[in-house]
Amino acid sequence: AASAVKQYARNNPHRMGAWSADSKTHVAHMDSNDFFGSEVSKTVSVDGTAKIELIATDGSVTVLKEKVPYISGEILDAAVMNQEALRTFFETQMQDAKNQDILLSLHFKATMMKISDPIMFGHAVSVYFEDVFAKHADTFASLGINPNNGLGDLYNKIATLPEAQRNAIETDIQATYQTRPRLAMVNSDKGITNLHVPSDIIIDASMPAMIRESGKMWGPDGNLYDTKAVIPDRSYAPVYQTVIEDCKQHGAFDPSTMGTVPNVGLMAQKAEEYGSHDKTFEIPNAGTVKVTGSEGQTLLEQPVNPGDIFRMCQVKDAPIQDWVKLAVKRARLTNTPAVFWLNKERAHDAQLIQKVETYLKDHDTNGLDIQILAPVDAVKLSLERIRAGQDTISVTGNVLRDYLTDLFPILELGTSAKLLSIVPLMNGGGLFETGAGGSAPKHVQQFQEEGYLRWDSLGEFLALAASLEHLAQTANNSKAQVLADALDAANSKILEFNRSPARKVGQIDNRGSHFYLAMYWSQALAAQDKDPELKAMFAPIAEKLTTNEAKITEELLAAQGKPVDMGGYYYPDFAKTSQAMRPSATFNAIVDMLN
Repeated sequence: AASAVKQYARNNPHRMGAWSADSKTHVAHMDSNDFFGSEVSKTVSVDGTAKIELIATDGSVTVLKEKVPYISGEILDAAVMNQEALRTFFETQMQDAKNQDILLSLHFKATMMKISDPIMFGHAVSVYFEDVFAKHADTFASLGINPNNGLGDLYNKIATLPEAQRNAIETDIQATYQTRPRLAMVNSDKGITNLHVPSDIIIDASMPAMIRESGKMWGPDGNLYDTKAVIPDRSYAPVYQTVIEDCKQHGAFDPSTMGTVPNVGLMAQKAEEYGSHDKTFEIPNAGTVKVTGSEGQTLLEQPVNPGDIFRMCQVKDAPIQDWVKLAVKRARLTNTPAVFWLNKERAHDAQLIQKVETYLKDHDTNGLDIQILAPVDAVKLSLERIRAGQDTISVTGNVLRDYLTDLFPILELGTSAKLLSIVPLMNGGGLFETGAGGSAPKHVQQFQEEGYLRWDSLGEFLALAASLEHLAQTANNSKAQVLADALDAANSKILEFNRSPARKVGQIDNRGSHFYLAMYWSQALAAQDKDPELKAMFAPIAEKLTTNEAKITEELLAAQGKPVDMGGYYYPDFAKTSQAMRPSATFNAIVDMLN
């Protein structure tokens, strides 16, 4: 977190739920037949183009992907999630949750793992409602109902049926809830369960929020309960279980004293799982999936059965070298221990470890504390240091980068929206981003329904300041530095006077935050003397915004409380959305003076 944000969090610690040592909350993952257990990996030594083929047991060959380019030094992986084992796992965990009388919750990343995770989610839906899907199989087939789309889609499609037929299905669904474990809810008031929409259960948002709430999630009755968090694959699930165990033993974290865990992530050039969409397939027939090289040689192969999920990943050598360099640089600049989160028992990580150990020798690491630890051991060390108020750099692959840049900020700050992530790019540029993307769908839905946008843009404001600083340094641009310094001052005031969005209609929302940013930023530019041109440009803006503060906030609040038509959800109409986001004529007129 930026220093101003971290200090604010320490001075104004957010609420943390109280943990109990006898909490039943835990993470459930598979012990075999998952991606982790099946993964094979190798580093190629020449350039080439691979082909992915399914050779069925009857000898027939299906080309799954014709061309997969690779270059020398690249790591290639192939892994399989066994469909039968996955469904057995879900059934076992559902029965156990019922027996323990705790909630059942699923945690995936369907927004990034666009092929594999919706399929796994669909298996959970069809296992939970197995009797319903069996009884109404013909009707569901005629309606094109796909469990991968969730219970919400099922309800939408049966709405077209005659009333008696629809009521019969809905009655069977309700009866299922009596024999199955209670589901964690996305929205208890609206009856939206953990199984309604695959993109509603984003793991990097849902798991940290659950840990922050003393390991509890919302039940159907609107109360908090212990939960079984189901994360099928073992690659990263144990990280969350380790945090839960730490909280059971030591209690909730103290935001006023805890340290932080900044991240250096391996993400360039579609690295690892997040670049696997076009090489992920649901297998139709039993056989073997082979990845063959340019000379026809077998690079990787996996035995498969019908319904299994095959996934191939790649990570190039140049990003790995740059990743190691950045880790050493960050450790040196901050004098902070750096830990590579790599598990030698995982095939992909074993290949990475060899490269990390080699490339660390290219850098001066004297006096630095740099370790390579399995993720469970890495998170244990990080948590121990956090509780002692110490910082630890996490050096991770692409998925853990995503997970940890939500997990630790949510525990430290209460939200990852206030997080600033700076990623230097390989060719000298920079990527400046914020967290909390997992909560965006709910915020947009609230905006459409109530005209209230709860999204907190502070992370974006911080990222903008950092990008201006980067421009100032790399292009020797003095104006950019003045703008950055003034924006830093404005961001501090946003925090000091609590100008971030609240929660409900009638309170400040995202549009109000942007007004206050504009006012504080222009005030800081008007007050500085380093750049007379910027001072002259923004002094009248600052004066008008300050004078009209009450009027503008009144106009912004008046726009709340009614539905908003954006002309679309995934592809909104620009004019309609702009009108909704700029409802203050007074504010617009002042800002437009700069055009």
